[in-house]
Amino acid sequence: MRCEEPLRRKAQVASKEAAAALAISTRPARLLSAPDAAEFAQLPRAQLAGMYAAGCEILECYRVLRKGGLNIVGEVLRGQGKFYEMEHYPKNDVFDEESHAQYYYHAHRAGEHGHFHAFMRRGGMPSGVVPLELPHAEPWPTGDDQLAHLVAISMDGYGYPIGLFAPNRWVVDDAWFSATDLIGMLDTFRIDHAFPSWPVNRWIGAMLVLFRPHIEQLLRARDLAFAAWRCQLPEEDVLERRDIEVFASLPIAVDETIAALRATLAN
Repeated sequence: MRCEEPLRRKAQVASKEAAAALAISTRPARLLSAPDAAEFAQLPRAQLAGMYAAGCEILECYRVLRKGGLNIVGEVLRGQGKFYEMEHYPKNDVFDEESHAQYYYHAHRAGEHGHFHAFMRRGGMPSGVVPLELPHAEPWPTGDDQLAHLVAISMDGYGYPIGLFAPNRWVVDDAWFSATDLIGMLDTFRIDHAFPSWPVNRWIGAMLVLFRPHIEQLLRARDLAFAAWRCQLPEEDVLERRDIEVFASLPIAVDETIAALRATLAN
């Protein structure tokens, strides 16, 4: 898909169940403000340098894709046939057998073309990390199938990132880990192969580094929002409430973040 042209998606869903889920009126998520240069200044210089390098990696991915008239989203949709809402792209997801990182792209939300979901599977989790002990109405994945959702990345119609969000458990069918444990998994997220696209795999790994402070803030806000909902609905499994789709979200801008990092490192 050419990067000059807006991406389009079919207004179709994969099943009657998906259509019913989309029809439910959802409650608004907690909207956060992205960290700014003043907050960056409080971070260790080594982390700032790593974030800046990740930002440069993202720009390099954009550069090589644009030379071919391509973009991030177009790469994961290439060769996949018609684009249907709720379906995973590429089919069967993207998984790294060494890092146990996983991601896929799909669409079902207004205000974006679609979004990436990034996960860590059991084999890549730090030793001793376990899901929270919470009563739950639906089964959670266990054993080798256990996975933790790290972050979702919203994309615009031209294939560029515009936001991050933390969904409810039912949205991605993961096990529920604390924000602290999820943050500990971010360091090892990487897709070190070329399927479905080398630039896309480099890009998504770099996104989790460039926006590390944003993701940490997002996950902590997710836990606070979840706790607040549990207080309001003590008799219900909040993690399965279809009207609570997203716990927290925040806008992002790659160029602005890189500029803030450059200014901070120059001081």
